[in-house]
Amino acid sequence: MAIQLRASSSFSSVPFSTRSYTHDVFLSFRGEDTRYGFTDDQLPRGEEISETLLRAIEGSKLSLIVFSENYASSKWCLDELEHILECRRSKNQMVRPIFYKVDPSDVRHQTGKFGEAVGEHERRFKDDMDKVLRWRASLSEAANLSGLRFSGTGYEYAFIDKIVEEITAQVKEPICLDMPKCQVGLDS
Repeated sequence: MAIQLRASSSFSSVPFSTRSYTHDVFLSFRGEDTRYGFTDDQLPRGEEISETLLRAIEGSKLSLIVFSENYASSKWCLDELEHILECRRSKNQMVRPIFYKVDPSDVRHQTGKFGEAVGEHERRFKDDMDKVLRWRASLSEAANLSGLRFSGTGYEYAFIDKIVEEITAQVKEPICLDMPKCQVGLDS
């Protein structure tokens, strides 16, 4: 499951301020793991990832992927992840993984609950192994990105504050003031 907190891109040759985004942050998460404390989930359930959701991913400056214990068991989450990483490659969208009570190496190497979930997908989609291989590659790629980890100790609100602070610094638009060059004692 995912929800839009609003976000996308960063390092392209098009100046940041000239891009048009509909959201600052897109939040991808597994609702059953996080909805009662870490995230809020008010999206309708569905079998396929909707066009609206795909457009929200594409129109975001940054995508946050909240890897939790059951994230990989959701076909919906894995399809979102695959699309988010495609936007990272094609649109230079910023992507940050959040490891919520999971070890990044379990995501990277599909071990533990992530290995079990991918194994189940292999059995379920034995006629479409290319899809499962893409999901495996997406999990590894995302887990190799710089991210934040919450191990379950400490206060969630403090961890969320840290995420908000870091993300706000990345997505906010710089304010440029037109000032004459020779102002004494003033910087723009």
